Amino acid sequence: MFKVIKKEGSARRGEFQCAHGGVVQTPVFMNVGTQAAIKGGLSAFDLKDIGCQIELSNTYHLHLRPGDDVVRQMGGLHRFMRWDGPILTDSGGFQVFSLASLRKIKEEGVTFASHLDGHRIFMGPEESMQIQSNLGSDIAMAFDECVENPATYEYAKASCERTLRWLERCKKEHDRLNGLPGTVNPGQMLFGINQGATFPDLRIWHMQEIAKLDCDGYAIGGLAVGEPTETMYEIIEAVEPYMPADKPRYLMGVGTPSNIIEGVARGVDFFDCVMPARNARHGKLFTWQGTLNIKNAKYKLDDGPIDPQCDCPVCRQFSRAYVRHLFAAEEILAMRLAVMHNLYFYNKLTQKIRDALDEGRFAAFRAEYSEKLSQKI
Repeated sequence: MFKVIKKEGSARRGEFQCAHGGVVQTPVFMNVGTQAAIKGGLSAFDLKDIGCQIELSNTYHLHLRPGDDVVRQMGGLHRFMRWDGPILTDSGGFQVFSLASLRKIKEEGVTFASHLDGHRIFMGPEESMQIQSNLGSDIAMAFDECVENPATYEYAKASCERTLRWLERCKKEHDRLNGLPGTVNPGQMLFGINQGATFPDLRIWHMQEIAKLDCDGYAIGGLAVGEPTETMYEIIEAVEPYMPADKPRYLMGVGTPSNIIEGVARGVDFFDCVMPARNARHGKLFTWQGTLNIKNAKYKLDDGPIDPQCDCPVCRQFSRAYVRHLFAAEEILAMRLAVMHNLYFYNKLTQKIRDALDEGRFAAFRAEYSEKLSQKI
C-alpha cells in the first residue's frame, strides 16, 4: 500500500497505491473538490491535465446534496464525477469546527442544523463510515472533533479521549461495511486523525493511542485553524516521531507553498488545502517568484504569461492582460483559468519536491523556495 523509497532528514519520498488509479507518488497535494467538483469550473478531465493525483471530496456536503444514497445508486463517486484516480473523503469532522454555531456534540455523535435549510442532521462515527462507504472513496477519514484554537487543556483532553473512542467505533463499522456484499469499494482504506489542539503532551498521547489501532494511514488534524505558523510546525515536530513510519502521514488543510515545503521537511506525505482555488477565484495567483494579484492595473497591457517559469495550459496560451480583463469583466472564464493555473502550480510544486528528494537536494530546494514563495510580487 505505502512504502518509503528515500529519505533526506525527516523528509520522505514514497509511493502509495489504493483501489483506483496507479501508483501515487508522494509527497502529494490533493486537489479539493468538496462537492465532487473543483470550484472554478474544472472537471475531472481537467484534473488529469494539471497533474492531479488524488481528488478530495467532503462527506457532510455530499450527504446533504445530492445525497450519498444518490451517489451510491449512480455507481459511487468515481463514476459519478468521472474521475478514475484515487479519492479521499473528509469525514465531516471539520464541520464540527466550521459549523460550531449550528451543532451540538454528544458522546453518540454530532447533531447539525443544515447550513442549507436548517433541517436537523445527526452524524456519528457509524453514520460517517456509512456515508463514505456509499461514496466509495479510496480513503475514508475517521470521524473526529476539530477543536478551535485556542482551547483549554481540559476541553482539548476530553475531546482527544472522545475522538479516540470515535475512532474505535469508526474502525469497527468500517470493517463491517467493507465486508458486506455490494459495497461500492470493498478496498476502501481508513485513516485515523490525531488531535490535541496545541498541547504537545496531548498530541503525543493521542498519537500513541490511535497508532495501536493499526489504521491504513494517519493524519494530523486541528492545525491551521488560528494558531501561529511556528506553533503548527512545533506540533508536527512533536507528533512525527510517534507516527508509524510505514504508514502515510497527512497534514489536513495545509496550506501555503511554504507550509507544504516545511511540512515535507518535517516528515509529512499528504497535503490538501482550499487555498489555491479560493485565492485564484479572487485573482491571487502563485508563481515561482511569489504571489501576485492579477487584478492590479500594472498588468493591463502585460502580454507575458502569469508566470514565465510555468508551463501550465493557461501560461502557455494566455497573457496577464487577458486574464486581468476577464476578472474586470466578471467573466466566469477568469476563475476557471486562474484556478487551473494555481492548482497546476501546487501539483508542480510537489513534483519538484519529489524530484529534489530523488536527487538528494531537498535541503537546497527548501533553502531557495520556502521563503521566496511566501513573498508578494
